[in-house]
Amino acid sequence: MSTPRFERIDALRAVAMLWMTAFHFCYDLNLFGYWKQSFLSDPFWTWQRTCIVSLFLFCAGLGQAVATQQGQSWPRFGRRLGQVAGAALLVSAGSAFMFPLTFIYFGVLHGIAVMLLVVRLTARWDRRWFLLLGALAIASKFIAAALLAGAPAAAELFNARGLNWLGWITKKPVTEDYVPLVPWIGVVWWGMAAGGWALEHRPHWLQASLHGPARALARLGRYSLSYYLLHQPVLLGALIAYGWLRA
Repeated sequence: MSTPRFERIDALRAVAMLWMTAFHFCYDLNLFGYWKQSFLSDPFWTWQRTCIVSLFLFCAGLGQAVATQQGQSWPRFGRRLGQVAGAALLVSAGSAFMFPLTFIYFGVLHGIAVMLLVVRLTARWDRRWFLLLGALAIASKFIAAALLAGAPAAAELFNARGLNWLGWITKKPVTEDYVPLVPWIGVVWWGMAAGGWALEHRPHWLQASLHGPARALARLGRYSLSYYLLHQPVLLGALIAYGWLRA
């Protein structure tokens, strides 16, 4: 049996999708040398990336709160998790072709797959725990960095690819995208807490229908995974075609 869509969550997710597209277009312009920017060090760009990822993960938490309320079965959850994990593998393969030395081995989709599983396993906990767990997840990143700074051997272990997906690192890996478990799962837990509270006390905040341009956003937000996989190939293809035409 199909369940109703929560158009406001879809629309919020679409905002993240469009913001991500604008960010990646600017990144690609820099990659092709059309508009040189410092995406790794300029706060204007680094903070935008943080906000975009946070919005995606917060929406993932909202979505899991809705799924929990609707009694989503494990098989249905497993199908969605498989789709996300499969898409993550495609991202790894595509980025390995484009950037063999800095390919994406634990980017946003890889992170979301792991975080969805963890959040699913904790979904029935009291939502006050989600607020605490979210804060602890974020704080643990900085606590671990401080502790590992005085333990080079342990730091080297956690900085290695086998464990750096956990997020307790002292040196960020060189890769095209990196969204580790910590601190980002904290944002998903906070989305769960916010979604659970809204569904109980202000359900109209999430359930009310949208109209006009907002409804168009909601339609776009339903296809976030397909959009994520396709938007960069389209942008890169357009810039490659533009370069050919210029030449």
